[in-house]
Amino acid sequence: MLLNRFETAMMNNAARAFVQKHYEARKLERLGGSVRGRHVLEVGCGRGLGVEILLDRFGAASVDAFDLDPRMVELSRARLAPRGDRVKVWQGSVTSIRADDASYDAVFDFGIIHHVPAWRDALSEIFRVLRPGGRLFAEEVLAKFVCHPLWRRVLDHPQHDRFDRKAFAQALGAAGFELRVSDELWGDFAWFVADKPSAA
Repeated sequence: MLLNRFETAMMNNAARAFVQKHYEARKLERLGGSVRGRHVLEVGCGRGLGVEILLDRFGAASVDAFDLDPRMVELSRARLAPRGDRVKVWQGSVTSIRADDASYDAVFDFGIIHHVPAWRDALSEIFRVLRPGGRLFAEEVLAKFVCHPLWRRVLDHPQHDRFDRKAFAQALGAAGFELRVSDELWGDFAWFVADKPSAA
């Protein structure tokens, strides 16, 4: 689902970049560790800030990334061009990832899955493209926020079958993941680190 103008502005400004760099990324790193030297995927890359964080803070050797919005893909490509062949960006959907099975050591979701109507399909696709022993790092917006009357007026989020922290954790298990840790803020936002079993 594409972001509307208001949310595009919310997600592409200096304040959002500061929070993503100095709070959200730090939180995920504390919960799940680094991905030093690994081949990583970011789902819903926006303008490319997350890819920079994965390279610079998490230590990824290379990052593939995609976004549903072709405008964001072009912004990402321009921003990340100096990174050379360490980065690959394309237009795509998290419910149909253009990658082979077991392609990635880690997958990062910086608040994308709550935009997806068939969000359980997104988890299944992420599980598919992770190698056995690979790790999902997810930061998500929960139903309490998504369905709040104020935010419903300005944000275009799916309203049916939204998840809270417990439902997302259960869906991770149903997709085959082993949940390692999760945390929550105000019942509105949550973080999850989950692994694809080595025997998968």
